[in-house]
Amino acid sequence: MLDKMELDHILDYGCGHNLSLRGTLESKRPFKYQCYDPGVPEYAEPPVPAPLVACIDVLEHIEPDCLDEVLDHLESLTEVVLFATVHIGPAGKNLPDGRNAHLIQKPPEWWLPKFLDRFDIVTFEMRGAQGFEVVMAARDYGDTNGAN
Repeated sequence: MLDKMELDHILDYGCGHNLSLRGTLESKRPFKYQCYDPGVPEYAEPPVPAPLVACIDVLEHIEPDCLDEVLDHLESLTEVVLFATVHIGPAGKNLPDGRNAHLIQKPPEWWLPKFLDRFDIVTFEMRGAQGFEVVMAARDYGDTNGAN
């Protein structure tokens, strides 16, 4: 996406400790890689908006009563496109309080209206029976470029 769309900045939203996305990115052009994870002190600084936001296997870990706030935050940070993956089944780990680490285990039909409230969906693809990936365009981007 970085090369195809000629983007020069990616925000890894919910990057965690190991920054695994950074090691997998390849681009023919230089780009800025920005990390954000409020649960990791060295990456908790509020992020700046980016043309490409990646939110990979993060949303299912959000406390259900905070999900709308997180989705609104993603909307405010996405200048052009958001790439998200969501795992829809249980995680292999539990939290210290005994709950499964995937706090939200809902099917795509539950997630899609939440995304459609904030973005235009470009592509949607199931990732086996355990999850899906979605590419979404920022509404402001489509509106200012004549695309819907």
